[in-house]
Amino acid sequence: MPPPPHQKPENVLKRAHELIGVNQAPAALNLLHDHITSKRSRNVPIVSLEPVMLLLVELSVEQKKGKLAKDALYSYKNIAQNTNISTIELVLKKFIELAAEKVTEAQKKADEVQESIEATATSSIDDLEASETPESILLATVSGEQSRDRTERAVVTPWLKFLWEAYRTVLDILRNNARLEILYQSTATQAFDFCLKYQRKTEFRRLCELLRNHVQTAAKYSSQMHAINLNDPDTLQRHLETRFQQLNVAVELELWQEAFRSVEDIHTLLNLSKRPPKNIMMANYYEKLTRIFLVGENYLFHAAAWSRYYSLLRQSAAFVATGQSKKSDNPSATEADLQKAASFVLLSALSIPVISTSRSRGAMVDFDEAKKNKNSRLTHLLGMATAPTRAGLFSDALSKSLLKRARSEIRGLYNILEVDFHPLSICQKISPILTKIGADSEMQKYILPLQQVILTRLFQQLSQVYESVDLAFVESLARFPDPFQISRGTIEKFIMNGNKKGDLSIRMDHATGILNFDKDVFASSKAVHAGSAAGSAESPVGSVQRLQSTPSEIVRSQLSRLTTTLYTTCFYVDPSLRQRQLETRQAALARAKAGAEQEQRETLARKEVIQKRKEEASELQAKREKEKARQKRLQEQALAEAEERRLAQEQKDREEKRLKDERDRVRRDELKKQIADLKIGPNAIEIDIENIDDYDSNRLRAMKLAQLEREKNDINEKLRITGKRIDHLERAFRKEEVKKLSDDYAKQRERDLAAYETVKTETLKESKEKHAESVELKHRLTRIMPYYESFRKSLHDRRRDEFEKRQRDAERELEKQIATRKKEYRERKLREKREREEKERALREAEEQAEKEKKEQEQRAEEKRLELAKLKEKRERERQETLEKVALQERREEEAMARRRLEREKAEPMSSRREPIAMDRTASNDRPSGAPRLPLAGAKPSWRDREASRNAAAPARPISAAGSNGPPSRTGTPMSRTDSNERPSGPPRLPLAGSKPSWREREAAKQAQAAGGAASGAKDSAPAPVPAQAPTETLKPSGAPGKWVPRRRQK
Repeated sequence: MPPPPHQKPENVLKRAHELIGVNQAPAALNLLHDHITSKRSRNVPIVSLEPVMLLLVELSVEQKKGKLAKDALYSYKNIAQNTNISTIELVLKKFIELAAEKVTEAQKKADEVQESIEATATSSIDDLEASETPESILLATVSGEQSRDRTERAVVTPWLKFLWEAYRTVLDILRNNARLEILYQSTATQAFDFCLKYQRKTEFRRLCELLRNHVQTAAKYSSQMHAINLNDPDTLQRHLETRFQQLNVAVELELWQEAFRSVEDIHTLLNLSKRPPKNIMMANYYEKLTRIFLVGENYLFHAAAWSRYYSLLRQSAAFVATGQSKKSDNPSATEADLQKAASFVLLSALSIPVISTSRSRGAMVDFDEAKKNKNSRLTHLLGMATAPTRAGLFSDALSKSLLKRARSEIRGLYNILEVDFHPLSICQKISPILTKIGADSEMQKYILPLQQVILTRLFQQLSQVYESVDLAFVESLARFPDPFQISRGTIEKFIMNGNKKGDLSIRMDHATGILNFDKDVFASSKAVHAGSAAGSAESPVGSVQRLQSTPSEIVRSQLSRLTTTLYTTCFYVDPSLRQRQLETRQAALARAKAGAEQEQRETLARKEVIQKRKEEASELQAKREKEKARQKRLQEQALAEAEERRLAQEQKDREEKRLKDERDRVRRDELKKQIADLKIGPNAIEIDIENIDDYDSNRLRAMKLAQLEREKNDINEKLRITGKRIDHLERAFRKEEVKKLSDDYAKQRERDLAAYETVKTETLKESKEKHAESVELKHRLTRIMPYYESFRKSLHDRRRDEFEKRQRDAERELEKQIATRKKEYRERKLREKREREEKERALREAEEQAEKEKKEQEQRAEEKRLELAKLKEKRERERQETLEKVALQERREEEAMARRRLEREKAEPMSSRREPIAMDRTASNDRPSGAPRLPLAGAKPSWRDREASRNAAAPARPISAAGSNGPPSRTGTPMSRTDSNERPSGPPRLPLAGSKPSWREREAAKQAQAAGGAASGAKDSAPAPVPAQAPTETLKPSGAPGKWVPRRRQK
């Protein structure tokens, strides 16, 4: 069966609404899904496809069809991601909003159901003193859950599952697409809020793993088109904000493993980021780390995280105070916040166990590679170069003056434990402090590790003073306030753990209850490794006050004490030793002082070199990154162009295939219709549809025409036979009918007369009855006529009085309205008059202002005109001077030309064998260059022709004025030499007998005849032919001396 024809989105949408109207929503959803997932929908405009997708999303949410919605959303994304991103965002937001609304409605419905159940249960209880009914006890025993849980499981949980699947679907669709990155991050944030609101811990773990997989996929497929670039600062910042939100939710849900993984993700992104993170984000980062390490009982890194948090608060306060950073980018750093942070730094550092216990990860001695790697990871998470130690944290706290800022009880605790520790009075001094700390809910968590530290210090001091002590005496020393008492079992467990780790050397005698300390002077106590997870409180110089040294320490330090004693004795035996030391010290100081300046210069030079190298390296890195970005941009552009070309070609191929299939389908449908028509009727033709390709429309049309012709002939033959049979039958009927027509006429006449008489009788009877009833009615109405007249008169009078009253009221109202209208008219006229006067006044002021401006403008124009006239007169004088100079130069040139012409004429021979045509030789400068110019019709004269005609028309100066030394004038016809371009090329033409004149000779003869005809009237008066000369016209003298006016200006 062929696929259904592709419909337009508008038709599909209309059909879906019709199905919804008849309660066929599943069918409408399937119709929309088939249309969206169809391959033919890829070429449909997005504007037409968007309403279809929105309706599909609504129906899928209502029917909980998450898989259909997911499939349709993927198809829609593939269609619209290269053309319109906003429509994808609109559809996905609509999908999530509808799912969230359904969850909210389900929650409200569950609350209503629970309230109704509780109300029903309360009203149905017969015995109010009975707290539980037998049914409720039995149901609780069987199910193990309350009624509210059952209600939420039945009503709310399915919609929660659907909303969770919606979030997963949207995140999968939006992943690794830079153009949809903002919507991706906002959707992830909404998913975090969903997990936090409904306490969905399992879904939160899956969501975190999904986001990690998306980041790994983005790094793996970074070369794809529109893939996200983790090197982009904005993209990385958005990922950081999402991971911080993930960390906050993990902490709120108390999922500490996920919180730690989120911290690792944040640390990885921070290492990739080229932009420094905001202080407020890092403060949140360190604050969450403190909570994670505290839950994991890693007190060393917990204290290190508090130290980093306090340093960040100090830095933020300094930046805000100096204006180097915005207040919104920094955490709150008030004095109370700094005091709280300083107290927690000092308290967490004091809580670091000196030795490891069963509940702490203290000084672990068995360092394997896994633990080293773990410590290295934690150190890197805190952004520290080396692993933190207990002593290092205390020294850092003292350098930052934390004791001054911390609370008084925390300072007292530090002095008791680290400065002035005395085992006999420790409990009396520390009990009030522990009571204050226990009152604070946030600091109460540190009491247990503080007890471990106090026990460690207690046994260290007791081992220095005593060889054996009673366990009851130790219990009396380790006595804490009432809520925080420790038992003998806790003390024994602590001792056994310390002996196991090698941090203590104590033997316990349970029979006598005595603790024996190790007194072997040659036994070596196990040193705590400096790089352990808890740090070490032991050092060559004790971190607490030492009451006395142990025997083993005395034996171990015997040689060092001997060296110190001998060195002291040398000062008294040899006094010059002290002098030599002083001289050596002075010489060293002098050398240091002499080389300090040189060393400073070298240090500055080295610093400049380092700075220069850093700048060069940064510039090189910037160029490399810029080139890399350019290459990537070109590659993306090339990929985009290739993708566009591929898509265009695919679309073109699809369109051609679609048109071809459409044409074939239409042709086959037409052929099937024609074949179906051929199979109808008695003369049906059997044609095999499987071989339909062997037929064409012309052949089927011819077969159809032949079939119609046969059917027509058959019908005509049947009609002829039937008509002949009917004619014969009608003729027989009429022959038999003629015999009975007279009898039938007589019977019909009788029936008609009987019917007439019957109708006439009934009509007369009815008329008489009606007349009698009318006369009776008249007599009955005549009796009530007086009453009718009186009633009509009274009614007429009452209506007349009402009319007159209304008329008077109307007249009074009319007069009142007339007075009001007159008053309004007068007021309007006065108002119009005032407005008209205001307008006239404003108009007069405007006219006066315009008149004033016009006069000023005319004055300025007059001044400008005078200036222009002066400038024009000045330029006219300059131009006249220039023209006079030009005219003088022209006269001089004409005089020179006339002298040269006379000299040439004088040098020419006086006679010739035949009279040539007068030809004037033009100057070499006046000859046109190139081929001779033909006198074509409509051709414009050239510049040389115009100059020649102007010179010819100019008045020639008389010969006498040229000078007295000129040659005498000739009366004969002058022979002028023609121009070189006008002479015939080749050798001169001889006048031989029988030769034909040339074209030039014929043209010259025509010109001579025309000239002779014009001058035939002047032959009688002229004794001899004279050469045609230009009319002599002398220059007219101008009014001013030396000023010449051209002819074009003489007129």
